[in-house]
Amino acid sequence: MEQEIQNELETITRLTNMVIDFFVNYSFQVIGAIIIFLIGLIVARSIGKFALKLCEKNSVDVTLSLFIASTVKLLIVAMVLVICLGKFGISVAPFVAAIGAVSLSAGLALQGVFSNYGAGFTIILTRPFVVGNTITINDISGVVTEIKLAHTLLATEDGEIITIPNKHIVGEVITNSFANKVVEASVGISYSADPEVAIQVIKQSLAQFDELSQESPPQVGIEAFADSSINIAYRYWVPTDRYFEVQYQVNLAVFKALQTADIEIPFPQREVTLKNAAAE
Repeated sequence: MEQEIQNELETITRLTNMVIDFFVNYSFQVIGAIIIFLIGLIVARSIGKFALKLCEKNSVDVTLSLFIASTVKLLIVAMVLVICLGKFGISVAPFVAAIGAVSLSAGLALQGVFSNYGAGFTIILTRPFVVGNTITINDISGVVTEIKLAHTLLATEDGEIITIPNKHIVGEVITNSFANKVVEASVGISYSADPEVAIQVIKQSLAQFDELSQESPPQVGIEAFADSSINIAYRYWVPTDRYFEVQYQVNLAVFKALQTADIEIPFPQREVTLKNAAAE
């Protein structure tokens, strides 16, 4: 029993001596590392805020501004950690090699995710569109509501939210009509009607709608000479979030206006001639 107690006391003594030796030999390094780390955190936070304010001052996109500020802060913290480890005589080379190997494996496994982030970074830098624009990509159209590093969100008139990974945006043909979208329609009138009168009637119908954009005035004219009608085409710009609603109202107004003006809207007709069979 006394021997066991003696062994435990010796163990405690050795541990105590090790702790004392450590603080005697590395006390200044520990204190210095803690001070350097705390100062580094303060400096990293301050420089991060400064970078964010600088980006906001130069009207840089919000997402890109936050990304730059966070990256600057992380880089400074990483450098401070390297300095603190050096105070203890710890070589960071093995850690750098290990981080490199892990990063390579993670990069291969997550290359799809990283490609979205890279594409998002490109979108924010080049700004082919901004929040509030109406864009069309691969027959997908909507109003841009949010641009993130990984994906872009579009909203439709029906309240649907479309999420497009950014890698499917960069490199594709993008149609940007900004806040509005063009409506293209046509109506056929009889060859006996005066097309100039029909064009004027349609223009008056379009002028009744305040929703139509005045920056790009409506266009009305003869589109084609069909078999049984003269096709009058009309184009106008409307807010994207009311595209179908306004289009349906305009079509009804045009139809009623043509009826009121006694302008005939013909329908296809076919004449069939029957011949008597030759007498036997």
